Amino acid sequence: MPHTNGVKSHFGPASDILHHSKALEVLKQYEERDGLDIESLLDSKKHGGLTYNDFLVLPGYIGFAASEVVLDSPVTKRISLKTPFVSSPMDTVTEHEMATHMALQGGLGVIHHNCSADAQAEMVQKVKRFENGFILDPVVLSRNTTVGEVKALKEKWGFGGFPVTENGRLGSKLVGIVTNRDIQFEDEDSQLVSSVMVTDLVTAAAGTTLLEANKILAKSKKGKLPIIDTEGNLVSMISRSDLTKNLHFPLASKLPDSKQLICAAAIGTRPEDKIRLQKLVDAGLDIVILDSSQGNSMYQIEMIKYIKEKYPDLDVIGGNVVTREQAASLIAAGVDGLRIGMGSGSACITQEVMAVGRPQAAAVYNVSSFAAKFGVPCMADGGIQNVGHIVKGLALGATTIMMGGLLAGTTESPGTSFVSREGKLVKAYRGMGSIDAMQDKKAGAGAKDSQKSNAGTARYFSEGDSVLVAQGVSGAVAHRGSVTKFVPYLSAGLKHSLQDCGQKSLAELHESVANGTTRFELRTASAQLEGGVNMESYEKKLYA
Repeated sequence: MPHTNGVKSHFGPASDILHHSKALEVLKQYEERDGLDIESLLDSKKHGGLTYNDFLVLPGYIGFAASEVVLDSPVTKRISLKTPFVSSPMDTVTEHEMATHMALQGGLGVIHHNCSADAQAEMVQKVKRFENGFILDPVVLSRNTTVGEVKALKEKWGFGGFPVTENGRLGSKLVGIVTNRDIQFEDEDSQLVSSVMVTDLVTAAAGTTLLEANKILAKSKKGKLPIIDTEGNLVSMISRSDLTKNLHFPLASKLPDSKQLICAAAIGTRPEDKIRLQKLVDAGLDIVILDSSQGNSMYQIEMIKYIKEKYPDLDVIGGNVVTREQAASLIAAGVDGLRIGMGSGSACITQEVMAVGRPQAAAVYNVSSFAAKFGVPCMADGGIQNVGHIVKGLALGATTIMMGGLLAGTTESPGTSFVSREGKLVKAYRGMGSIDAMQDKKAGAGAKDSQKSNAGTARYFSEGDSVLVAQGVSGAVAHRGSVTKFVPYLSAGLKHSLQDCGQKSLAELHESVANGTTRFELRTASAQLEGGVNMESYEKKLYA
């Protein structure tokens, strides 16, 4: 190649320079790929325990659009999600509203248990009733139900269309439907629904398929379609709002038969938690998480065996664990999934106070690589501050990512919003090991011994302590807007990262990490500084 300005080649004589067409051939002469494989990276004897900030994933080859990346991933042995995001069972993160919207976005919400068993079961019911195919257990009224009672039911369940039967039960003769429009301007609460209900009904026969029923509902322009048997008895029902939700949320986490949203909830490992669990199962619970800071205990192993024997159709996620030995005990007991992390959460101080735990990257890799041998999916719980941490947790072997602080600032979390001293809009957030959480009396319904029923004390084995030792803190996080925008941002960021890695799915990512195709690099303190923002002033907008 001729020189354009007369300067000789910087790389020596022209005869020593290889032809560009041989670049790929020469690359094969190297004994190993650039960077480190996963085993070399996570060798604790050489590098110590690593966190997410201590390394980077090296880029691969982009041969596809980010929109082609598939994020499907298992959360238990039997249940998969369209997006691998799970909200933490903390009382300032997940109640029914968060669980509903996480499921609509393709993820999963785990309802906390720092409340009474009845309150938790009611939240599960609200999630399960939010969207349906055939509603097999509709709220049914009798002719003698009052308008005031209908208004109270609407307030309780969040919807206002109820079928009316002869005796007020499913399986009885259908006589009408009462909707929001029928009671909206009724001031007399003592009036009976028989005088305001709609009796000119469009119905479908039992045995009608969901597709056929949806067509009838769409054509009729009615809000509800009752399904009746040959004698006119109510069998089930379909709602127009569910059709709309199905169109607006195509990734929603649903059960294939009922089309209801998938719901998870947490419980402890005390004897009374068995009573709580029965109420949750009756409410329609799909996945139960055994909530403990240290899952390798006789209490949790006994509870796993109890649940698997009594509720074989209920999936159980055990934890928390950070070592292979901990994981092995729970896998042997029969768990359907594992939750990994101890002391790495943003509001957790377990590692500082107890001197027990493990850096999260080391924990996720060692546990998930062991659990994979038995087909047990793993959830990386804690230490997630941004999209990059999500990518790293998944690259290390986790199949889903649990988030607390990252979601605590969203509109759907139950935390209180307020303006900070700096004039910023924030939301209250606390660790379940904080004194505030452990002294909360909602779980014990305000009783004097409510400490024994508290989720925080149960999680940290502190029910009987005369002095509570905090393993978490209370504070506030920046307001992040709605989950309906924030979770899609996380999904889009994850897809672009996998595109940079050259992997079209999480399954391909795991395979490429295992076979050494996807490589990693350690980050020094200077490298971490270099990878951050280095400007005098700037504005950091995460998405638009």
